[in-house]
Amino acid sequence: MTTSHIGYGGERAPEPEAQGAAPHPLASVHTDSFTEALTKAGISLAISTYQAGKVIIARAENGGVNTHFRSFDKPMGMVATGDRLTIGSGHQIHDYRNCPGVAPKLPPSGSHDAVYLQRSVHTTGDIDIHEMVWQGNDLFFVNTRFSCLCRFDPRYTFDPVWKPDFITGYDARDRCHLNGVGSRDGKVRYVSALATTDEPGGWRQQKTSGGFILDLETNTTLASGLAMPHSPRWHKNALWFLESGNGSLCKLVPGEPSREIVRLPGFTRGLDFYRNLAFIGVSQVRETAVFSGIEVTKSQAVRDSGVWVVDLNTERVVAFLKFTAGIQEVFSVCVLPSRFPDVLPGDDPLTQQTYVLRDELLPLVVEPDASWQPTEALFEAGNEDYNAGRIAAACEKYHQALSVDPGFLPARFNLAIALSEQQDFVAARHELEFIVAQEAGHVEALNSLGYVASQLQEYAAARRYFERALAIRPEFQLAQDNLERLRQQGH
Repeated sequence: MTTSHIGYGGERAPEPEAQGAAPHPLASVHTDSFTEALTKAGISLAISTYQAGKVIIARAENGGVNTHFRSFDKPMGMVATGDRLTIGSGHQIHDYRNCPGVAPKLPPSGSHDAVYLQRSVHTTGDIDIHEMVWQGNDLFFVNTRFSCLCRFDPRYTFDPVWKPDFITGYDARDRCHLNGVGSRDGKVRYVSALATTDEPGGWRQQKTSGGFILDLETNTTLASGLAMPHSPRWHKNALWFLESGNGSLCKLVPGEPSREIVRLPGFTRGLDFYRNLAFIGVSQVRETAVFSGIEVTKSQAVRDSGVWVVDLNTERVVAFLKFTAGIQEVFSVCVLPSRFPDVLPGDDPLTQQTYVLRDELLPLVVEPDASWQPTEALFEAGNEDYNAGRIAAACEKYHQALSVDPGFLPARFNLAIALSEQQDFVAARHELEFIVAQEAGHVEALNSLGYVASQLQEYAAARRYFERALAIRPEFQLAQDNLERLRQQGH
């Protein structure tokens, strides 16, 4: 259920970027087949890039791909499931829910079919969150800095539930670079790491061939000797993963050795599926201090960043979205089950004015008509008019605010000030007397009553109002000055 809202303060979606367009600070090109893949499936993608501090929503529009950017602090791991999108950032977990009833309120009218609104933010501290999965109502996430798998618990910054046998303690110095987690049949099942080392930062010396994929249920190593494995995923009766150091997508059928399916033009990281299509994040690997010496940096002088699409039936690349400016790395790729979604910041007015309740409560909800606005919004609109010199318009807004809440004294006080500027001192006095009757210690209203009385040449009354204000707040300089001015004028 949603209420009417005041405007829309969110970032507007940029126009689709045509192939070969002039460079943009955050620019991309794409194949026609990429647009076709999104359009036919009725899906879109969420793409995280911690290097640029963005979550990118890639969605088909007008025969092209619209890349819509939202800012986050170092976004990395993400998971999308049902109506939920969960994002791990530099030191927090952001949980979003789709509220499709809000979509018609987003411009341009009729364009959106999903809107993810923030529901909670949990502070984890700087634990270098990597991948995440939901198991029922439990969120599991990889705590890379402390070399463990954690379950979300609001009582703690993080709650470890598993660590590799070779890790002897929880150490913030990232011993094995545990990075990937995947589920099977609704349960957390697989993890990936870059090395079997218990030394702080020890994985850095083993990154070219120390990686492994582990089955948590059987505590069995399914693949080893890997170059920076990432993103273990169970799909179509096989385990898929990325061997990032080689820029490859790999497949492991139970009982068989893993095999490389395809190599892509960069460091592979971030994997999701839609039916027979694999969506794979590709990075340029500019961080050579970390990634130097691996196969993809030694053999590929020119590397790309973006999302590549592989058809699992033919095991060939069928489409790509390539970033040409601003984005050098991709961390996570999630398929969203909607054609044209948006993700709204927590401080967006639409987020603040949307309410989600249990279905059984909806018959009791009374929704205001479209013209209704809250008192505070009308008050702020009146202030904007007043500050712009539109005094009559400001008075009208204040009257509207008071029609909603007659006891909202800030609107009544500002109305009195505006009426005074219009020389309507009798009406101003009426409003100020109402305020003082409700709040005897309102020294600003008492001072303004003194001013209004002086303008009506009721000098004795003016003096009494100034003196009442000073009796309550002796240091009130404006009332002191007004009283002294009366005395100098012989009143």
